[in-house]
Amino acid sequence: MVETVTGTSRSNGISYTELLGLDSRPVPSFLSEESPMLPGPSEIPAWVYYSKTFHDLEVEKLWSRVWQLACHEDELQDVGDHVVYDIAHLSFLLVRTGTDPDDLRAYRNSCLHRGRKLREANGKCFPNLRCSFHGWCWNLDGSIKEIPSQWDFPHLDTQNLNLPEARLERYGGFVFINPDPSSEPLSDYLGDFPNHQTTLPLHRRYKAVHVAKVIECNWKVCQEAFMESYHVIATHPTLLESIGDANSRYDVYGNFSRAISPSEIPSPHLADVVDWEPDPDGRLYTRFRHPLSGHIYERIDEDLVRVLDEAGNESKFHSDGRWIEGDLTHADPHLCLWVGGKQLPDATEVPTPLTSRANLAERRTQLAERKRSEFRRLLGEQAEVVDVDAICDAEMIDSIFFSVFPNWHPWGCVNPIQYRFRPQGDNPDQCIFECMLFLPSPNGEDRPAPAPIHWLEADEDWTEAPQLGLLAKVFNQDFHNLNKVQQGLKNLASQRVRLADYQETKLRHFHELLQQHLELDYNEMLNGDQPGYLLR
Repeated sequence: MVETVTGTSRSNGISYTELLGLDSRPVPSFLSEESPMLPGPSEIPAWVYYSKTFHDLEVEKLWSRVWQLACHEDELQDVGDHVVYDIAHLSFLLVRTGTDPDDLRAYRNSCLHRGRKLREANGKCFPNLRCSFHGWCWNLDGSIKEIPSQWDFPHLDTQNLNLPEARLERYGGFVFINPDPSSEPLSDYLGDFPNHQTTLPLHRRYKAVHVAKVIECNWKVCQEAFMESYHVIATHPTLLESIGDANSRYDVYGNFSRAISPSEIPSPHLADVVDWEPDPDGRLYTRFRHPLSGHIYERIDEDLVRVLDEAGNESKFHSDGRWIEGDLTHADPHLCLWVGGKQLPDATEVPTPLTSRANLAERRTQLAERKRSEFRRLLGEQAEVVDVDAICDAEMIDSIFFSVFPNWHPWGCVNPIQYRFRPQGDNPDQCIFECMLFLPSPNGEDRPAPAPIHWLEADEDWTEAPQLGLLAKVFNQDFHNLNKVQQGLKNLASQRVRLADYQETKLRHFHELLQQHLELDYNEMLNGDQPGYLLR
C-alpha cells in the first residue's frame, strides 16, 4: 500500500472543500460547513466489545434511557397494527390505538400476570392485546380489558393494571421510543439533524427494502465498520479508483456525526501507483484488475479464482484468499471473495466501469447528470415535486453518511441507505444488522406499503438478498472481517483499541457519548482506577 503522509492532517490530493468549489451547482450551506472534532486519539478497552458486564451496563444506562429508532409509521397504518421492537432483553410493543396520526403507544411487551411476551411478531388490525398463556387481555389504549377468573385475584386493583409505557415520538416518518419517561424531547435530542435532511426529507420516502441478519460480533464492532472510509484501502479494492477514501470529511454535531466520501475521485493511496491500462475483458464482478498491484483476478468457478500478474505468472486461490497452486502465493482475500464468491443475477454481464484520474470535475458532473436522469425516472409522475436540476453534484453522487447516537445510520441527500445495529439478546458476541432502502415518495402521501423484513440465515450469503444490488457484494467484503475482529479483540495483548485522530472521528465521537451515558471513563478503566466489576 502507498503511504500518503504529507505533514498535514490529511492525505495528499484534492480536499473535499476544493471539490465543492468545482461543483456545477450551488452547494447548500449544511454541506460546506465543517464541524471537526478536536484532535486526540482515543484508546478503548477491548473488553467493552465482549464483556457481559459491560453489555449489562449498556442495557441499564443506555438502552433503557436513550432515544432509539423503533420502526416506521407506515408499519402502523391501521388501528390494531403493532410492531415488536427488541433491544437486548428488553422488548416493546408499538401499537396504533386510533385513527389519529398521533394515536401511537409503546408498551413494555410483557403480560402483567406471569411475564409472557404479549406478541412475538408484528401484526395487523388486532382488536386487543391478549396474552396467549392465560388469556389476560388489554385494550389497545393499554387499559386492562379482561382477567379470566378475576375473582381469584381479589388483591389486584384493575386501576393499576395499565400496560407500562415507554415515551414515543415521531420524526420524518419514523417512530422513536425512549424507555425513560423523564428524557428530553426527541427534537432536542436530534438537534440540528433535520437541517441536514432537506434535499429529500425523510418523510417523503418509503421503505422499499429491509434486509436483516444476525452477525457474529458485538453491535459496536459492526456499526463501527460502517462509520469510516479508512477501511476501503484494504477491504474494498474495487472502490479505490472511484472514491477519495482517505480524503473523506468527518464532522460531529451534538448527538450525531457525519462522514462524506467523494465519488469519481481516485483514492489518494493510488497517487504513486501506475494508472493501469484498461482490461478489455474486464467484468465488474468476475474479472477485475487490482488497482494497487495490477494483478487480474478472474473467476473460474464458484470458490475458484485465477490471479495473473503483469509478467504472466498465474495462480489459483479459493474465494477466501487461500492459495491452491501457482507461483503467486498471496492474493487479496477481499478481491478473491468479490470475484470468486456467490454472485448476483446476471453479474457476469456487467462490464468494468471505465475510470480516469484526470478531469475530476468534469467526470463528477457527468456522473451527477446520469444520476439526475435516474432520479427523475424514479420519481416518475412526481418529478415536478422535487427540483432535481437544483441538486448539486455532491448531493447526487457522494457518500454522505450520518450516525445518530446510539445506533441509527441514515445516509443523506438522495441516497436511500439506512442502517440499524442492535445487540442480539444478551449475547455481547452477536448483533443484528439491518439495511433499509428508503426510496422517494415526494408528496409524503400515498406511500407504497413498507417492505417486510427479509431475514437472512447465518449461513446465507448477502447475494441471497438481490434487492440490495451492489450493496450485497460490498457487505460480503465487510462481514468477511467482523467475526475475526470479535475474536481478535479477546486476544489483544494490550487490551487496548487505538483510534486515529481524524479518519476515525465518528468512532471517537460515538465512544465519547457512550462514556457519558454509561457514566464511566475509559482512561480510568485502562489504568485500573474504575471499580473492578467494569474491567472484564
